[in-house]
Amino acid sequence: MKDRPFARGISEESRAGRRLLVLLLVLDLLFVPLLSGLPLYADAEQESRPSDAEDLIKGEKIFAKYCSGCHGRYGQGDGYRMLGPSPADFTSPASRKQSDEELLKTIHEGKPNMPPWKTRLSKQDSSDVLAYIRKLSEQQ
Repeated sequence: MKDRPFARGISEESRAGRRLLVLLLVLDLLFVPLLSGLPLYADAEQESRPSDAEDLIKGEKIFAKYCSGCHGRYGQGDGYRMLGPSPADFTSPASRKQSDEELLKTIHEGKPNMPPWKTRLSKQDSSDVLAYIRKLSEQQ
């Protein structure tokens, strides 16, 4: 074993014990949240939150600012059209059949004629927009 200046005076058992301690701390940090049901990151608890009136109001404002230009004021796909696929009509049966996960993925990742919004919208903002989109489809 090479002589390491920073390790002088520390026995091999002590180094092994420290490695074990570090390993246990890392495992503790990873598995305790999983076993206790706590989220691993801050936004995880926001993903399954039920929609309420505040979420719908916020979702409507975000939709008006970022989405209505293409999807139309009431989400019927009657806004600005570029070359290529038409914007989704959220009041159509096809859009109503899409799962929340599919719609959130589209919001975050975008489509050929739709930019990804993951850098501009938080997960909560996206969930609020989704709640508003679902409300639009219920009104038809």
